[in-house]
Formats: sequence, C-alpha cells, structure tokens
Amino acid sequence: MAAYEAVIGLEVHVQLATASKLFCSCPTTFGQPPNSNVCEVCSGMPGSLPVPNKQAIHFAALVGLATDCTINSRSVFARKNYFYPDLPAGYQISQFELPICEHGHLDITVDGVTKRVGITRIHMENDAGKNIHAQGENVSYVDLNRAGTPLVEIVSEPDMRSAAEAVAYLKALYSIVTYLGVCDGNMEEGSFRCDANVSLRPVGAEAFGTRTELKNLNSFRNVQRAIEYEIGRQQDVLDDGDKVVQETRLYDAVKNSTASMRSKEEAHDYRYFPDPDILPVEISADEMARWKQELSELPKARAARFTQMTGLPEAEIEVLVQSRGLADFFEAAAKLYDARKAANFVLGPLLRECHARGVNVADPAQWAMKPEALAELARIVDQGLISAKIASDIFGDIFESGIMPEAYVKEKGLVQISDTSAIEEAVDAVIAANPSEVEAFKGGKTKLISFFVGQIMRATKGKANPALVNELLAKKLQ
Repeated sequence: MAAYEAVIGLEVHVQLATASKLFCSCPTTFGQPPNSNVCEVCSGMPGSLPVPNKQAIHFAALVGLATDCTINSRSVFARKNYFYPDLPAGYQISQFELPICEHGHLDITVDGVTKRVGITRIHMENDAGKNIHAQGENVSYVDLNRAGTPLVEIVSEPDMRSAAEAVAYLKALYSIVTYLGVCDGNMEEGSFRCDANVSLRPVGAEAFGTRTELKNLNSFRNVQRAIEYEIGRQQDVLDDGDKVVQETRLYDAVKNSTASMRSKEEAHDYRYFPDPDILPVEISADEMARWKQELSELPKARAARFTQMTGLPEAEIEVLVQSRGLADFFEAAAKLYDARKAANFVLGPLLRECHARGVNVADPAQWAMKPEALAELARIVDQGLISAKIASDIFGDIFESGIMPEAYVKEKGLVQISDTSAIEEAVDAVIAANPSEVEAFKGGKTKLISFFVGQIMRATKGKANPALVNELLAKKLQ
C-alpha cells in the first residue's frame, strides 16, 4: 500500500455585516418572509444598474490588511456566468483578474508546530438566493432574500496537509473576521462557510493529484470529518488502482460521507469578463491609511497578552480569544480582579452555563451577568466568604439573574463557615458516626479522607471552609 500525502486548500465565504446588499439598498436582515428583501437590482431585472456598497469594500480591505495581503488600489468586478435558478441575472458579480486583495498569509499552530498558510486572493462577490425543495411536493421554490448579499471569498494556497491544519486555519480566520466586526460569524445562518479542495499525492512527490471540492461544510467539526473521510476515500480509490475523478462532492454530516454532486468546473467554464455596468474600484492612499489605523488588536496579539496575564496553557488561551465578545468580557473582569482566577471562572462555569442554555458564547450582550459580577465572585471565593463549590453551584443563578454574588450569598445564607469551633463540632460528629471508616483510614486507606470531607460538607450544607475541614481532620485522624 503506497504512502500518500494530503494536499488541502480552503475557499472560505464570509458574509459581510453590512446593513444593505452589495449592489443595492435592500436590507441583509436574516429570517425575513421569502422574497421580501428584494428589488430590481438583486432580482436581476434587465436595465437595473448595480452600485457598489462602499462599506463592503471597506470591510473587504480590512480582512486583507489583517491577513497581510497586498491591497490593490484598483480592482475590477467581473461577471461569472452560469445558470442556476437562485441566480436571477444568469451570472454572479465577482472578481477575477483584479481582486481587491492578494498574496497574504495566516500563521497556524497545530501540536506545537507553527506553519504559514498562504492566501492567494480575497475577492468580493454577491451571494446567490436560496432554492427550497418542498418535501412531499413535486415543486421547488426560490427565495431571493439572500441574493446580492455581500461576500468576500478567501482562497488559500494548497498548503495544508491534514484536517487538523485545515480546522486550525479556519478557526484563525473566523477569529479575525469576527474581531474586526466585518462578520457576525453565525455559521448556522451561513455567515461563515467553506469549501475544501482535497487531493492526495505520493509522499515526496511535487506534482499535485486530482482534487475534489467538498461542499456543505457549515461547522468546524464537519470540516474536519469531511476532509478525513475524503482523504480515506481517495486513498481507497488509488489503492484499488483507479483514478480520482475531479468533481464537486456534497458532504452528508448524518452519514459522515461525501457523494458526487457534479463535475468540477474550471475558470474558463464561467467565461469571466469585466462587468460593463460597474466602474473599477479605486482606493486612495489617504483612505487606505485611515483603514490601517482602524485595525483593532487581532486574536494572535491578544492571545500573547492574555498568556502573560494569566500564565494559562495555549489551548485555554485559544478558547478565551476565539471570539471578541468573550475576550472582551474576560478582560473587563480581569481588570477588576485577578486575571488567572477570572479566567478559570470563564473557562469553567461560564462556558458550562452558555452551552447548557444554548446561549451564544460570542455575544455577552445577551447575558444578564456582567464582568463585574464574575470578578466579584472570584474575589469572595478568594477571601473565603464562600467555597469554590458554592461558587460553582450558584453560578447558574447569577448568570441568569445578573445579581451581584456577594449580596446573593448573604441573602441566601450561603456564607462560608470559618468558625473553627463550629466546624470542629461537625468533624467530631462525622468521626463518631463512622468508626469503621476511621479504623480503615488509620490502617492505611488514606483515600478515605475524601469520604470524611464529603460527609462534613453535607452536614454543613457545603458551607464549611474546606481548608479548615482538612486541617481539623488531619489532626483528629492521626
């Protein structure tokens, strides 16, 4: 069996968070009644003239700047010709020979190894509408609300060699576009989606193998699973002595498999030519200088700073900085109290509550809890007002209500018992009630200490100071 190397490139479509579409003033609001956000331009009516959205051009340039691309001062929109029912004009307005951004890169780290992935180009284009195939009906519908929505397509070089590298690249890109505020990052609504080009070649070979394009990848997990499946499928084809067919394949997340969708087109199949209705986009030096000044701190720089603040390992820092909203929330709390302890609450109970309640981790504006409450919770645990267990137990109530923790624990009578005589009473009672366990402990079964601690915490309803409990137990069980 021959040894193969995977060659992977990604085409990432990022929906720009503009209020209106790329070439008309129709809103980009998601979830509206079918065909309600539509006009003559985005429905492809003859004689209608597209006018580029300046904010979309601005956002596209910011993505290019954040990925170290060359921003072309002059770029051209082109018509990409193909027929599909959800493309009313019979062509997509995209960019071909002169895109807005070229020749960038993104650094990723996988298993402690840093690698640079090249970015071939970033170009602007308008999105298609949506075909709706009604179940049980021999009919399909077209919703043009999405038609004309502004996108940038970010095309990588085929520099990735594993599904893990592809996911790392995708997550890094996701963090950048959400940090910049140019995309809301909602993968379920299609705001951030990707196609993967996958091929295999013998290890050591220079020439690329025949590639397939994978579609319907709408989550990081699906990207990883689809690429892993496709690598295995292509290896089986080659090991059987057959040839991989250049085609587009659709990924089925339920079956975890890919299926042939259509033959893969080449650029010449689309008959690109400059759109005669749209003037070239020209960006002045002054405008470019202003946009460069607008760039906020990007995830990589913030991760380095958070590492210095907290001393946490790389994997945990990656979680903290993956979305700007969560990173902003953590940093606001860290300014009020110890950064490491604030981070532990974010990475533990806060994420637990978000996942349990189906709340968007990237959007703290939805939460009742504020950074001040998290910082105060870390402080009162540190000061011994409550135990870490009580803090974890009450976190859900604080997250849901937004109440300040110190007031809450005093109102509920949850203040930690640090009175030595009161705890000693409980310790003596537990020891007296469990003579066989005491004998076993003294006989060498020291792991029983956790049993005694548990019994005492139960007797005090979790309010006993754990440090004092352990100290008293150690003395009395000698």
